Amino acid sequence: MKKLIECVPNFSEGCNMNVIKQITDQIESVEGARLLDVDPGKATNRTVVTFVGEPEAVIEAAFLAVKKASEIIDMRNHKGEHPRMGATDVCPLIPIAGITMEETSKFARKLAERIGKELSIPVYCYENAALTEERRNLANCRAGEYEGLQKKLSDPKWKPDFGPAKFNATAGATAVGARDFLVAYNVNLNSTSVRRANAIAFDIREKGRPKREGNQVTGKIVKNEKGETVNIPGTLKAVKAIGWYIEEYGIAQISINLTNINITPVHVAFEEASKKAQERGIRVTGSELVGLIPLKAMLDAGKYFLKKQQRSVGISEEEIIKIAVKSLGLDDLKPFNPKEKIIEYLLENNSKMKLIDFTCKGFANETASESPAPGGGSISAYIGALGISLGTMVANLSSHKAGWDERWEEFSDWAEKGQVIKDKLLFLVDEDTNAFNKIMDSFKLPKSTDAEKKLRTEAVNAATKYAIEIPFKVMEAAYESMEIIKVMAEKGNPNSVSDAGVGALCARSAVMGAFLNVKINASGLNDPDFVKEKIQKGQEIEKKTIALEKEILEIVNSKIK
Repeated sequence: MKKLIECVPNFSEGCNMNVIKQITDQIESVEGARLLDVDPGKATNRTVVTFVGEPEAVIEAAFLAVKKASEIIDMRNHKGEHPRMGATDVCPLIPIAGITMEETSKFARKLAERIGKELSIPVYCYENAALTEERRNLANCRAGEYEGLQKKLSDPKWKPDFGPAKFNATAGATAVGARDFLVAYNVNLNSTSVRRANAIAFDIREKGRPKREGNQVTGKIVKNEKGETVNIPGTLKAVKAIGWYIEEYGIAQISINLTNINITPVHVAFEEASKKAQERGIRVTGSELVGLIPLKAMLDAGKYFLKKQQRSVGISEEEIIKIAVKSLGLDDLKPFNPKEKIIEYLLENNSKMKLIDFTCKGFANETASESPAPGGGSISAYIGALGISLGTMVANLSSHKAGWDERWEEFSDWAEKGQVIKDKLLFLVDEDTNAFNKIMDSFKLPKSTDAEKKLRTEAVNAATKYAIEIPFKVMEAAYESMEIIKVMAEKGNPNSVSDAGVGALCARSAVMGAFLNVKINASGLNDPDFVKEKIQKGQEIEKKTIALEKEILEIVNSKIK
């Protein structure tokens, strides 16, 4: 999975759109960083910017944005309702996919160090990137705001984590952090009562509701010895919630902030809100996602509801998301478009059509054309994808077979494994063609001088190695798929045993076809050790594949007779 992080810097300018655009232009200038949202606020004189990408691209874009903000925003003239201490007030990084919080924190500190060193801006690291416990809380780092910053920097206790302990009058100071992804999520009620919506919100939110003496509605609020309100905690951790009425829709909603979807995912919040609403005689009609959501959160929700129905989760990503949307009622108030709401989908490059997006007829026509790609490597990957798709189909049919209800989870697990291999092989369909194109591009490099010849040779060798690795991965994935296919031939729905047999034939062809591509590409590589290793391993996989295919076909034929 590609590593993705989100960055949500807050800049101390919310009125002058020319200034804001100069900053966001810096973000858009970095390849691999995708600007998703720009939200200026006049009253706060502050703009919240959201962009996403792979870690190195994101921290480069963040640095350039902070640099530009320090050049064109003068904190000596800034006024606004929101607490702030710098031209770039805060710059949090958020893990989205394929990356841990620990890794994200390291990138945050790397960004903080660069800002401090190259821009001479004092930087404090907060939340998960904090270097001391006291600085985890952003409010502590920002205490005193810009007006108290000069005095604060003279206190050794508040020496910046990076950058000089010296007052930068125009840029102020910046807080760089790493935090969890926050999902803004509203649950729709068949009620117009804000009081009832608030009651449900208090039931579920972590803070809960104030404890009262006697009657929990009208009784006196209980205070502790420090004079602080004592609360009865709600049922969900990492959840903030309140009830409100939305005139546009004519309904009350529970407005929820999920501050850590690893602790309380969207589907858990929805289910708990539905339960508490029902206890109060109210029905949840659906929900509304405000802003964006990571793909994993939607897939987790879809799988949760499928399992609740005792249905196989080994179905396509698109179908899982469809189940999530319908189960959460995300299309209750208006159409829900996953392509516009799921972060990873927004980042997809749709400028060039992928081979796997062709129709069956279109793919065949493209293959038959005078273009050298797609060639045997892509076709081998696609045959392999079809093979495991048949095995996965048998698993799903078995999961839903009448009289086999107690075995649904067993076959669901096999189907889920099959989907992973199918997706891997579908990726390799296009990647094999990309690998071929890399070789062609490397041959086009200039070779007028000795230096150019050296670089060209290195590029050709690197591209050729990659063109060997890709079909070798096809071999590995297709061979791995045969374990699932064999189990389906042995234990799956007997009415579909021939499908398992065809799946085995496809997998065998994928392995052998991919190996032909490994060998022909290896013949042009000047690295005998690398070539020897790949050929030997390839021969072993091919031999085991042929033997396993024979076993599967014997099982299939014995059941067909």
